[in-house]
Amino acid sequence: MNLIEHYIMSSTRRLVLTIVGFLIFIFASYSAQRYLTEAANGTLALEVVLDVVFYKVLIALEMLLPVGLYVSVGVTLGQMYTDSEITAMSASGASPVRLYSAVMFLAIPLSILVALLSMFGRPWAYAQIYQLEQQSQSELDVRHLQAKKFNINNNGRMILAQQIIPDAHHLNDALIYTSSGDKTNVFRAQDVDVVDSSPTTPSVLLHSGTAYVLAHQGNDDNEQIYRNLRLHLKPLDQNTEIKRKAKSIATLSHSTDPADIAELQWRESRGICAFFMALLAIPLSRVKPRQGRFSTLLPLTLLFVVIFYGGNICRTLVANAALPVFPGVWLLPLLMFAGMMIFVIRDLALLPKSRR
Repeated sequence: MNLIEHYIMSSTRRLVLTIVGFLIFIFASYSAQRYLTEAANGTLALEVVLDVVFYKVLIALEMLLPVGLYVSVGVTLGQMYTDSEITAMSASGASPVRLYSAVMFLAIPLSILVALLSMFGRPWAYAQIYQLEQQSQSELDVRHLQAKKFNINNNGRMILAQQIIPDAHHLNDALIYTSSGDKTNVFRAQDVDVVDSSPTTPSVLLHSGTAYVLAHQGNDDNEQIYRNLRLHLKPLDQNTEIKRKAKSIATLSHSTDPADIAELQWRESRGICAFFMALLAIPLSRVKPRQGRFSTLLPLTLLFVVIFYGGNICRTLVANAALPVFPGVWLLPLLMFAGMMIFVIRDLALLPKSRR
């Protein structure tokens, strides 16, 4: 490896570590705040918050790592243009292609890592998150319920109790609200015992209370006073999108569902997109001497917005069968490759014939 490539790589690598570390901290803090709020509302067990945040950060790495390298390349080379270092390299006979080769030494291993995270780490992390959330939200584990608060479940269940005795799995002066189909059920009981806390067949035993059935349409409302009532509650169901993100590559590859195909193409294209993003940052980093290295942030930001939303739009169109499977989600990497080649050809055309 020549001195120029080593110099560019070392400067870029330091900035990548700084930016990615900062992004991970910000993302982890945001995720922790979100899930701690859910734990405070009783929709998530407090002891699983750190695990969920870890899995969320692992999922986000497929985006944070390419962004970190993309910004680092743009800022590092922008500083070199500002300090006239690139001009000095060109004057000494160095080809602009050497900038691409230096960035590729970093982009190739990072792209491989992103591809592995997207194809294997991401679905595994999603599966772990959904399992933790389902257990916490569908099991009647009174340990994470809070007294005198509306403990809300994502499947439309709400539990309010004046007093909670976790060791006895008992609730005092409780109100249970459930909604399904065309009616709403409200149960008021002086004492509630959790009979079955399993995620598939959750049930409780209500002592001395009143049950109300409220029809969403018509006048088919009724009231029932009971002494002992066994109530079977609805378990939490995962939606189709949740299950799809947790599917393995092998499962998706044998599916003919457009949404599964879109998910598969999305995972397979993440590494390629990360590689092209890093190379596209090279021509966008070009600034005039003494213009300031951060002047490159505007074009870098605009291109990132196009890439980010373009990928999501392509995935949505393929999932809705509005875009053909080929090129499908691969349309964005193909456009990125075409743009990169245009920039490379332009840089080579600026060289004298003797240096090409």
